[in-house]
Amino acid sequence: MLELRLAPESRPLKGQKFSAPEGAVNVRTFHVYRWDPDKGENPRIDSYEIDLDDCGPMVLDAVLKIKNEIDPSLTFRRSCREGICGSCAMNIDGTNTLACTKPITSIKGDIKINPLPHLEVVKDLVPDMTHFYAQYASIKPWISTQSVPLPDQERLQSQEDREKLDGLYECILCACCSTSCPSYWWNGDRYLGPAILLQAYRWLVDSRDEDTGERLDALDDPFRLYRCHTIMNCTSTCPKGLNPAKAIAETKKMLLERNGA
Repeated sequence: MLELRLAPESRPLKGQKFSAPEGAVNVRTFHVYRWDPDKGENPRIDSYEIDLDDCGPMVLDAVLKIKNEIDPSLTFRRSCREGICGSCAMNIDGTNTLACTKPITSIKGDIKINPLPHLEVVKDLVPDMTHFYAQYASIKPWISTQSVPLPDQERLQSQEDREKLDGLYECILCACCSTSCPSYWWNGDRYLGPAILLQAYRWLVDSRDEDTGERLDALDDPFRLYRCHTIMNCTSTCPKGLNPAKAIAETKKMLLERNGA
Protein backbone atom coordinates (compact mmCIF):
# COMPACT_ATOMS: atom_id res chain seq x y z
CA MET A 1 0.00 0.00 0.00
CA LEU A 2 1.28 3.44 -0.95
CA GLU A 3 1.72 5.72 2.06
CA LEU A 4 2.38 9.40 1.58
CA ARG A 5 3.68 11.66 4.33
CA LEU A 6 3.95 15.41 4.38
CA ALA A 7 7.31 17.01 5.03
CA PRO A 8 7.75 17.86 8.74
CA GLU A 9 7.44 21.59 8.09
CA SER A 10 4.12 21.05 6.26
CA ARG A 11 2.35 18.92 8.85
CA PRO A 12 -0.48 20.79 10.57
CA LEU A 13 -0.11 21.18 14.32
CA LYS A 14 -2.79 21.57 16.96
CA GLY A 15 -3.67 25.23 17.23
CA GLN A 16 -5.79 27.44 19.45
CA LYS A 17 -9.22 26.62 20.79
CA PHE A 18 -11.94 29.26 21.04
CA SER A 19 -14.85 28.30 23.29
CA ALA A 20 -18.48 29.22 22.74
CA PRO A 21 -20.03 31.96 24.87
CA GLU A 22 -21.24 30.88 28.29
CA GLY A 23 -24.80 29.64 28.17
CA ALA A 24 -24.71 28.54 24.52
CA VAL A 25 -26.64 25.31 23.99
CA ASN A 26 -26.63 24.50 20.27
CA VAL A 27 -22.86 24.36 19.82
CA ARG A 28 -20.80 22.88 16.95
CA THR A 29 -17.03 22.80 16.69
CA PHE A 30 -15.28 23.94 13.51
CA HIS A 31 -11.69 22.84 12.93
CA VAL A 32 -10.13 25.32 10.50
CA TYR A 33 -6.80 25.12 8.67
CA ARG A 34 -4.56 28.11 9.37
CA TRP A 35 -1.24 29.06 7.80
CA ASP A 36 0.52 32.41 7.54
CA PRO A 37 3.55 32.46 5.20
CA ASP A 38 4.96 35.52 6.95
CA LYS A 39 5.37 33.72 10.27
CA GLY A 40 7.51 30.84 9.03
CA GLU A 41 5.62 28.35 11.21
CA ASN A 42 3.92 25.03 10.49
CA PRO A 43 0.27 25.08 9.51
CA ARG A 44 -2.08 24.61 12.43
CA ILE A 45 -5.68 23.57 13.00
CA ASP A 46 -7.59 26.06 15.14
CA SER A 47 -10.87 24.99 16.78
CA TYR A 48 -13.86 27.29 17.12
CA GLU A 49 -17.02 26.50 19.05
CA ILE A 50 -19.97 28.23 17.37
CA ASP A 51 -23.42 28.83 18.81
CA LEU A 52 -25.65 27.81 15.92
CA ASP A 53 -28.61 29.60 17.48
CA ASP A 54 -26.75 32.81 16.70
CA CYS A 55 -25.43 31.83 13.25
CA GLY A 56 -26.75 31.45 9.70
CA PRO A 57 -27.44 27.99 8.23
CA MET A 58 -24.50 27.64 5.84
CA VAL A 59 -20.85 26.84 6.50
CA LEU A 60 -19.90 30.23 5.06
CA ASP A 61 -22.09 31.87 7.72
CA ALA A 62 -20.02 30.14 10.39
CA VAL A 63 -16.74 31.13 8.73
CA LEU A 64 -17.91 34.75 8.53
CA LYS A 65 -18.95 34.62 12.18
CA ILE A 66 -15.48 33.36 13.12
CA LYS A 67 -13.81 36.22 11.23
CA ASN A 68 -16.21 38.96 12.34
CA GLU A 69 -16.66 38.01 15.99
CA ILE A 70 -13.85 35.68 17.08
CA ASP A 71 -10.68 35.83 14.96
CA PRO A 72 -10.34 38.67 12.41
CA SER A 73 -7.04 37.23 11.15
CA LEU A 74 -8.81 34.32 9.39
CA THR A 75 -8.34 34.71 5.63
CA PHE A 76 -10.61 33.31 2.91
CA ARG A 77 -12.32 34.29 -0.34
CA ARG A 78 -16.02 34.96 -0.74
CA SER A 79 -18.26 37.17 -2.82
CA CYS A 80 -21.76 36.30 -4.03
CA ARG A 81 -22.98 33.93 -1.27
CA GLU A 82 -25.30 32.40 -3.90
CA GLY A 83 -23.17 29.62 -5.43
CA ILE A 84 -22.49 31.70 -8.53
CA CYS A 85 -18.96 33.10 -8.21
CA GLY A 86 -17.15 30.00 -6.89
CA SER A 87 -14.78 32.02 -4.73
CA CYS A 88 -15.64 30.28 -1.43
CA ALA A 89 -14.63 26.81 -2.66
CA MET A 90 -13.10 24.83 0.22
CA ASN A 91 -12.62 21.27 1.37
CA ILE A 92 -15.39 20.82 3.94
CA ASP A 93 -15.70 17.56 5.86
CA GLY A 94 -13.43 15.89 3.30
CA THR A 95 -15.32 17.02 0.19
CA ASN A 96 -14.60 19.93 -2.13
CA THR A 97 -17.63 22.20 -2.22
CA LEU A 98 -18.85 25.78 -1.85
CA ALA A 99 -19.10 27.06 1.70
CA CYS A 100 -22.02 29.31 0.79
CA THR A 101 -24.26 26.43 -0.34
CA LYS A 102 -23.17 23.76 2.17
CA PRO A 103 -25.67 23.51 5.05
CA ILE A 104 -24.12 23.05 8.46
CA THR A 105 -26.84 20.53 9.35
CA SER A 106 -25.77 18.24 6.48
CA ILE A 107 -22.53 17.47 8.35
CA LYS A 108 -22.39 15.14 11.32
CA GLY A 109 -20.05 15.80 14.23
CA ASP A 110 -17.26 18.36 14.19
CA ILE A 111 -16.77 20.24 10.93
CA LYS A 112 -13.33 20.26 9.31
CA ILE A 113 -12.52 23.08 6.89
CA ASN A 114 -9.37 23.03 4.76
CA PRO A 115 -8.26 24.82 1.57
CA LEU A 116 -8.76 23.02 -1.74
CA PRO A 117 -6.22 20.18 -2.00
CA HIS A 118 -3.24 20.09 -4.37
CA LEU A 119 -3.02 23.85 -4.89
CA GLU A 120 -0.40 25.90 -3.11
CA VAL A 121 -1.80 27.93 -0.22
CA VAL A 122 -1.53 31.70 -0.24
CA LYS A 123 -2.81 32.03 3.34
CA ASP A 124 -5.27 30.07 5.49
CA LEU A 125 -8.17 29.00 3.21
CA VAL A 126 -6.96 30.90 0.13
CA PRO A 127 -5.43 28.66 -2.60
CA ASP A 128 -3.22 29.95 -5.39
CA MET A 129 -5.34 29.74 -8.57
CA THR A 130 -2.71 31.23 -10.90
CA HIS A 131 -1.89 28.00 -12.75
CA PHE A 132 -5.55 26.98 -12.91
CA TYR A 133 -6.54 30.25 -14.59
CA ALA A 134 -3.56 30.06 -16.96
CA GLN A 135 -4.78 26.64 -18.08
CA TYR A 136 -8.24 28.12 -18.64
CA ALA A 137 -6.77 30.87 -20.82
CA SER A 138 -4.86 28.25 -22.83
CA ILE A 139 -8.06 26.76 -24.29
CA LYS A 140 -9.08 30.15 -25.74
CA PRO A 141 -12.48 30.41 -24.02
CA TRP A 142 -14.15 32.63 -26.58
CA ILE A 143 -15.85 32.25 -29.95
CA SER A 144 -13.22 31.95 -32.67
CA THR A 145 -14.28 32.49 -36.30
CA GLN A 146 -12.91 33.16 -39.77
CA SER A 147 -16.10 34.47 -41.36
CA VAL A 148 -17.12 38.08 -40.92
CA PRO A 149 -20.64 38.61 -39.55
CA LEU A 150 -22.93 41.31 -40.81
CA PRO A 151 -22.34 44.45 -38.76
CA ASP A 152 -25.96 44.64 -37.60
CA GLN A 153 -26.51 40.93 -36.88
CA GLU A 154 -25.56 38.56 -34.07
CA ARG A 155 -24.20 35.07 -34.65
CA LEU A 156 -27.36 33.04 -34.21
CA GLN A 157 -27.86 29.39 -33.32
CA SER A 158 -30.86 27.11 -33.30
CA GLN A 159 -32.63 26.11 -30.13
CA GLU A 160 -31.27 22.59 -30.57
CA ASP A 161 -27.69 23.85 -30.85
CA ARG A 162 -28.18 26.08 -27.82
CA GLU A 163 -29.37 23.11 -25.76
CA LYS A 164 -26.01 21.40 -26.36
CA LEU A 165 -24.45 23.99 -24.05
CA ASP A 166 -26.67 23.07 -21.11
CA GLY A 167 -24.64 21.44 -18.38
CA LEU A 168 -21.51 23.19 -19.65
CA TYR A 169 -21.97 26.95 -19.49
CA GLU A 170 -23.04 26.72 -15.82
CA CYS A 171 -19.47 25.92 -14.72
CA ILE A 172 -18.25 28.63 -12.35
CA LEU A 173 -14.55 27.62 -12.37
CA CYS A 174 -14.49 27.00 -8.63
CA ALA A 175 -11.87 24.22 -9.17
CA CYS A 176 -13.68 21.78 -6.86
CA CYS A 177 -13.62 19.08 -9.53
CA SER A 178 -10.03 19.55 -10.70
CA THR A 179 -8.63 19.53 -7.16
CA SER A 180 -10.51 16.29 -6.39
CA CYS A 181 -8.84 14.49 -9.32
CA PRO A 182 -5.75 12.33 -8.56
CA SER A 183 -4.54 12.69 -12.15
CA TYR A 184 -4.58 16.46 -11.69
CA TRP A 185 -2.69 16.14 -8.40
CA TRP A 186 0.08 14.14 -10.06
CA ASN A 187 0.17 15.72 -13.53
CA GLY A 188 -1.28 19.19 -12.97
CA ASP A 189 1.59 20.82 -14.84
CA ARG A 190 0.45 19.19 -18.11
CA TYR A 191 -3.00 17.68 -17.56
CA LEU A 192 -5.70 20.33 -17.95
CA GLY A 193 -8.04 18.77 -15.41
CA PRO A 194 -11.82 18.28 -15.37
CA ALA A 195 -12.89 21.93 -15.07
CA ILE A 196 -10.81 23.18 -17.98
CA LEU A 197 -11.65 20.19 -20.17
CA LEU A 198 -15.36 20.71 -19.52
CA GLN A 199 -14.90 24.32 -20.63
CA ALA A 200 -12.93 23.18 -23.69
CA TYR A 201 -15.81 20.89 -24.69
CA ARG A 202 -18.24 23.77 -24.22
CA TRP A 203 -16.49 25.62 -27.08
CA LEU A 204 -16.12 22.46 -29.18
CA VAL A 205 -19.90 22.01 -29.33
CA ASP A 206 -20.80 25.68 -29.74
CA SER A 207 -22.25 25.91 -33.25
CA ARG A 208 -21.09 29.52 -33.58
CA ASP A 209 -17.42 28.60 -33.24
CA GLU A 210 -15.48 27.85 -36.44
CA ASP A 211 -12.17 26.54 -35.03
CA THR A 212 -13.21 23.06 -33.91
CA GLY A 213 -10.32 21.39 -35.72
CA GLU A 214 -7.72 23.66 -34.17
CA ARG A 215 -9.22 23.17 -30.73
CA LEU A 216 -9.12 19.38 -31.12
CA ASP A 217 -5.51 19.54 -32.30
CA ALA A 218 -4.59 21.45 -29.14
CA LEU A 219 -6.21 18.79 -26.94
CA ASP A 220 -4.85 15.74 -28.79
CA ASP A 221 -2.02 15.12 -26.35
CA PRO A 222 -1.21 12.22 -24.00
CA PHE A 223 -1.25 14.53 -20.98
CA ARG A 224 -3.54 17.48 -21.74
CA LEU A 225 -6.56 15.21 -22.24
CA TYR A 226 -5.79 11.54 -21.79
CA ARG A 227 -4.76 11.53 -18.12
CA CYS A 228 -8.48 11.27 -17.33
CA HIS A 229 -9.37 7.72 -16.22
CA THR A 230 -13.07 8.47 -15.59
CA ILE A 231 -13.07 7.67 -11.87
CA MET A 232 -15.86 10.26 -11.51
CA ASN A 233 -14.45 12.16 -8.53
CA CYS A 234 -15.07 15.35 -10.49
CA THR A 235 -18.72 14.61 -11.13
CA SER A 236 -19.33 13.49 -7.54
CA THR A 237 -17.95 16.68 -6.02
CA CYS A 238 -19.22 19.34 -8.46
CA PRO A 239 -21.36 21.76 -6.40
CA LYS A 240 -23.34 22.70 -9.53
CA GLY A 241 -24.25 19.10 -10.36
CA LEU A 242 -22.34 19.09 -13.66
CA ASN A 243 -20.62 16.11 -15.27
CA PRO A 244 -17.04 16.90 -16.36
CA ALA A 245 -16.30 13.20 -16.88
CA LYS A 246 -18.99 13.00 -19.58
CA ALA A 247 -17.65 16.12 -21.31
CA ILE A 248 -14.15 14.61 -21.35
CA ALA A 249 -15.49 11.32 -22.75
CA GLU A 250 -17.36 13.20 -25.49
CA THR A 251 -14.18 15.09 -26.38
CA LYS A 252 -12.30 11.80 -26.74
CA LYS A 253 -15.09 10.51 -29.01
CA MET A 254 -14.80 13.61 -31.20
CA LEU A 255 -11.08 12.98 -31.60
CA LEU A 256 -11.64 9.31 -32.44
CA GLU A 257 -14.24 10.19 -35.07
CA ARG A 258 -12.02 12.84 -36.61
CA ASN A 259 -9.06 10.46 -36.76
CA GLY A 260 -11.21 7.77 -38.38
CA ALA A 261 -10.89 5.27 -35.53
